[in-house]
Amino acid sequence: MSSALSVPAIRGRRTEPAFRARRALGYLAMLLAAAAFLYPIYWMVTSSLKPGVSILDDPLGFNPAQATLRNWTGMFANVPIVHAFLNTVIVVVVKGGVLMIFSPLAGYGFAKFNFPFKNFLFGFVLLTLMLPTLVLIVPLLLEMSQIGWINSYQALILPGAVDAFSVFWMRQTIEQIPDELIDAARIDGAGPLRVFRSICVPVLRPALAALAVLSLFNIYNDLVWPIVAVNDQRHETLAILLAGLTSNVSGAQGGTSSADLWGQLMAACTFATIPTILLFVFLQRHFIRGLLAGSSR
Repeated sequence: MSSALSVPAIRGRRTEPAFRARRALGYLAMLLAAAAFLYPIYWMVTSSLKPGVSILDDPLGFNPAQATLRNWTGMFANVPIVHAFLNTVIVVVVKGGVLMIFSPLAGYGFAKFNFPFKNFLFGFVLLTLMLPTLVLIVPLLLEMSQIGWINSYQALILPGAVDAFSVFWMRQTIEQIPDELIDAARIDGAGPLRVFRSICVPVLRPALAALAVLSLFNIYNDLVWPIVAVNDQRHETLAILLAGLTSNVSGAQGGTSSADLWGQLMAACTFATIPTILLFVFLQRHFIRGLLAGSSR
């Protein structure tokens, strides 16, 4: 019996070095991937602290002794980045709020209600996922022009506020809720909105958290539609501002002005990146939990 019991132990000792080697290789691969993703951020931040001439002469080097805030002071003095950031916050909060309210409601309707042409309408919603954004720009621009919404917050917020992917995700999540639970709530006298608020929302919280992170990032980084719908400084967002700064740097001639523009561009990019990093750091647990929520069902 002792010899029989010792076989698994011997096999475990034989496989343990291989397991440790695979785990070490896995950690090494993750470290290399993290370095590859984090190095551009490191370069951007350090470049924002370097003298403008050093950015051009030694782009990859960084001497902490030469660190300066000149790029940041010049950026805040010459670039209306605070105003653009406030515009971005308004668009993100309002557009994200509209999406987080109406996407679950639309998914609830497609998942738990029967009405004529339901499958056809849901298929039509999914069909819009196949349309590239560039195809919709001209019709949307003409529509915004007809109703007088060019250069307005309405043009930045309402088009695309509720997208097909969000409705599809919410519908798939709500479909996992047992119909018997919803029928029991209806028998108790709960109306459709009460059922949604009391039964569906608690189940949807992880998926809503993940959807919120994805949607806020998409809205925050959106450039294609805002740069078409807005052409005045009053309503420009951070993405439009950074695109304009990039164009100024590309069109500038060599010399001190070009170096200063590079430094201010790096400072502006760092300023715009900080909110997204903080948002992901604080919400990463909810984001991962929401992405994995469907795997446990």
